[in-house]
Amino acid sequence: MSEYFNKVKNYLLDLEYRIVSEDVNEELVVIEKEEDGISNIVIDCEDSIVIIEGLLFEMSSGSEEIYKSLLKKNREIVHGAFTLDETGNRVIFRDTLQLENLDLNELEGTLNSLKLLLSEYSEELIEFSKA
Repeated sequence: MSEYFNKVKNYLLDLEYRIVSEDVNEELVVIEKEEDGISNIVIDCEDSIVIIEGLLFEMSSGSEEIYKSLLKKNREIVHGAFTLDETGNRVIFRDTLQLENLDLNELEGTLNSLKLLLSEYSEELIEFSKA
């Protein structure tokens, strides 16, 4: 287990996130903070970066308008972005940060960005999930 993995875990605990599951060999944890609307967010330490990723919603069929709206919203997101999985039907929040110089404020910034996104854009995300 790397020193970075322990550092990330300690930061998450300092920020009062609950570690739902952990894979020490893969150096990843799944976190939640239900009062902030955050659940099943994967934090994965990979070589020199930490990947923060979580499924936001699934669509049975996307549309050009939905994709346009998500891309426009990406411009407003302070940290992280909307991404699609390989199928193009799962919308994911994703951010990557450098592990070597990672500090508590950077990780908190990404998670706060997700929290803000979920609180401000939740109605649209719910509508998109019905597509």
